[in-house]
Amino acid sequence: MSEVISSGSLLEIWQGNRRLTRRVIEAFPEKELFEFSIGGMRPFSELAKELLAIAVPGLTEIAGGDTGSLSEDLQVHSKAELLQLWDEATEGINGFWPRISPERFGETIRLFGQYENTVTDSIFYFIENEIHHRGQGYVYLRALGIQPPFFWER
Repeated sequence: MSEVISSGSLLEIWQGNRRLTRRVIEAFPEKELFEFSIGGMRPFSELAKELLAIAVPGLTEIAGGDTGSLSEDLQVHSKAELLQLWDEATEGINGFWPRISPERFGETIRLFGQYENTVTDSIFYFIENEIHHRGQGYVYLRALGIQPPFFWER
């Protein structure tokens, strides 16, 4: 099977999306980041905490670390704390990424003990889930009268 995208390119796509999501977090006023929702959706802080619960723990498992259960129970009480955790996760992703051998991307895994897929498809899920939740954040920002960051500026 020939390679369509390099490991480094995939990492850059993911990190580009993370930079954009970080700017969405920054765009929220403090109170609304933790309280504003529409139509029963979770506040954006909760969506960001989900993304944090998946990224480094999932990549740790992919890189050969312990298999754990998915836990979104992060205690975050301010935008500054959320951004700090976001930045730490970004560095964590960069740290674990080189530990994934090229052969590993095609292997099937059971992430968090329950989600069976290839490593590549699992990483695409991480990225697609982030894009999905960032779209919810865009809706929230627009409803608050705030111009969201341009999606193409990753």
